[in-house]
Amino acid sequence: MTDRSQQPSSLTPRRLKSFLDNARSARVLVVGDVMLDHFIWGTVARISPEAPVPIVEFTSESYMPGGAANVARNLSALGATTSLYSVVGKDVAAEGLNDLLVTQKVACQNLFRHPDRHTSIKTRIVAHRQQVVRVDRESKEPLDDAATLGLLAALNRELPQSDAVIVGDYGKGVVTQQLLDGIRDLCHRHGVWLSLDPKPVHRLHLEQISLITPNRKEAFELAGIADTLRHPSPLKDKPLLSVATSLLEELRPAVLLITLGELGMLLCQRGRNPFHIPTAAQEVFDVSGAGDTVIASFTLAIAAGASPIEAAIFSNHAAGVVVGKVGTATVTPEELVRSFRETAS
Repeated sequence: MTDRSQQPSSLTPRRLKSFLDNARSARVLVVGDVMLDHFIWGTVARISPEAPVPIVEFTSESYMPGGAANVARNLSALGATTSLYSVVGKDVAAEGLNDLLVTQKVACQNLFRHPDRHTSIKTRIVAHRQQVVRVDRESKEPLDDAATLGLLAALNRELPQSDAVIVGDYGKGVVTQQLLDGIRDLCHRHGVWLSLDPKPVHRLHLEQISLITPNRKEAFELAGIADTLRHPSPLKDKPLLSVATSLLEELRPAVLLITLGELGMLLCQRGRNPFHIPTAAQEVFDVSGAGDTVIASFTLAIAAGASPIEAAIFSNHAAGVVVGKVGTATVTPEELVRSFRETAS
């Protein structure tokens, strides 16, 4: 077992600069379920006389890439070259998503239009920086064989020249076992890092993936263990540590990163003591998309030469920045540097 006292608890400014510089020459491919995040912004001054619900007075609306598309835009915001692979519908939402991605420097020529699918849209109504309700319009049917093979063929052309692949499974049907097996085989063949954000309700074989990033609830579900007792210190949380051990033994990832909300993150590797990273968030306004930021920034840090612990610290600060914003958000290199400076001061 590794002595935790010998592991760094922060990044030096020199190391952080090195990772951010190297990120600009990194190439990361993102595969998975994409969606269009629709935000309706307003104010609440009264309750409806028709039912005990708030009346939101409309002020504005906005659209942002969501799901795996949000992972891709997080990578691009940090300077990486990013290509997105997914299947959307032949509809207006797909056109809007494509336009947004182009403006955010995400390559989306492999965002394939499918005549029998609808582009997923999540509409969030937000008043006074608080989400009131969310409405989902989406396709959940598993992707057909022809579309799956098309994605794999496209990936095969670009993957050998890439540093990492991120699979974002949001349970909308794009990530099938056939697709995941194909991606895993390609990554193993070419020695490319593979990260995955799992969706336990969508049971897949997740063995031998470089990085898996469940939150606490997802980790317990993946392990098939009920989450009945929580300890304020993750390193003293016996059920959590048991789940981590179980997942490391069963799935054998190189790195298991369990996100814990206000308690930060727990980094787990076989043969090493678990390492707890306290949250770097100063204020939390919206956790929408925070998991996307975590997997994007961790994977990019690895591609830029970071160790798993350094990557976890890097991604913890990135997530701390985005939860201080409203809506699915990204973090810039300048904001990341500022976050480390504020923590150090």
